[in-house]
Amino acid sequence: MQTSRPGSERVFTRSRRSAERGFTLVELMVTITVVALLSGALVWAVPAPGARVRDDALRFAARVRAARDQAIVSAQPVSVWVTAGGYGFDQRASGRWVPMSEKPLRVERWAEGARAVIDAPDGRARVTYDPTGLPDRGADVRLAMNGRNMLIRLGADGSIRADAQ
Repeated sequence: MQTSRPGSERVFTRSRRSAERGFTLVELMVTITVVALLSGALVWAVPAPGARVRDDALRFAARVRAARDQAIVSAQPVSVWVTAGGYGFDQRASGRWVPMSEKPLRVERWAEGARAVIDAPDGRARVTYDPTGLPDRGADVRLAMNGRNMLIRLGADGSIRADAQ
């Protein structure tokens, strides 16, 4: 019995001494690297405060460009309408405006918390693109969210721009 006891005491004291010394340099560097990688992933995953309103404005501008192109390709007028809560696209068929149901040109709501400000008496603006791609009028849509603003300008010359305000 006495022969096994000194050996077990040695193992116990060695592991106790190892625990008292703390972390090795390699362990600390691995921990710091893991924390840095997780922090970097968090920064990429959380959007900037103005990114959502910018994304919505750019998405809207791209869809209006697609609607203008659709008017040219189909040789039929296409219109975009905008309200404070969302927007949609209509195509002229059988003498009336019919909502478009294709995925990029269907009715969309603005992102949560976003509101469009439109200079129209009824709160709804409509721009119609003829088969040559020219609009019947220009329009400015100001998209606001959390104190951030984007101006989407639908030019009378057919240009479409989205700029931060």
